[in-house]
Amino acid sequence: MRYEDFQFLLFERQADGVLLITLNRPEVMNATNNRMHWELTQVWGVANDDPTVKAIVVTGAGDRAFSAGGDLSVVEEMSTSQEATMRVMKEASDLVYNMLACDKPIISAINGTAVGAGLVVALLADVSVMAEDARLTDGHARLGVSAGDHGAIIWPLLCGMAKAKYYLMTADFVDGKEAERIGLVSFCAPRSNVLTKSLAIAANLARGSQTAIRATKKSLNNWMRMAGPIFDNSLAMEMLCFLSGDVKEGVAAMRGKRQPDFPSARLPQ
Repeated sequence: MRYEDFQFLLFERQADGVLLITLNRPEVMNATNNRMHWELTQVWGVANDDPTVKAIVVTGAGDRAFSAGGDLSVVEEMSTSQEATMRVMKEASDLVYNMLACDKPIISAINGTAVGAGLVVALLADVSVMAEDARLTDGHARLGVSAGDHGAIIWPLLCGMAKAKYYLMTADFVDGKEAERIGLVSFCAPRSNVLTKSLAIAANLARGSQTAIRATKKSLNNWMRMAGPIFDNSLAMEMLCFLSGDVKEGVAAMRGKRQPDFPSARLPQ
């Protein structure tokens, strides 16, 4: 692909070989539809193969969200279509592994709410800068599916098993200050300074030894690669959950803005 082939990602070249990528569906808080989800699997290889790019910053359009997760229409499609479920499973795997395979440092400027596929990008970035008042959540359990698209591979490494289990099982939100305190993100900053700080970090990395920086990233990413079987299993479990009645109730509850009444949580009669 070429940069001009992307429909929902914007590209802006900065000084010193920094590429700014913006998730661009602001009318729906940069939620991922089918096309955008696929584009997020492809962009890392395109940037990695671009010799003019030395560091990448990714952020969300507008001032409300980095990315508010996946469109509910995609979830509904998955709950009734094996073909759709298998497509999303492959893309979810590609997103994680393609980010790990990108040699160039990735910095996420988390300027607002981050959920779902957007949260994958935010937390798998090599450096993350989050707005103090922004909020993130894995969100899967709230929908009635297990945490599969990145949670098992990265949360325990970032914030430890105790916090990872709590937040992945409850789908509670975490704000920027708490996310920095427990190690989920590298830094938090006032919302107005998130992108500026992220671009400054990227520029600093772009001026450094590219051989040393890329080799360091590659070595550290092997911690995630060792967790590959854990991730692959979690992804398969997540896809199985999309076949349950809990997902239909989870979607209905989100659309109705109410608490879900999951069938699996009801006591036997």
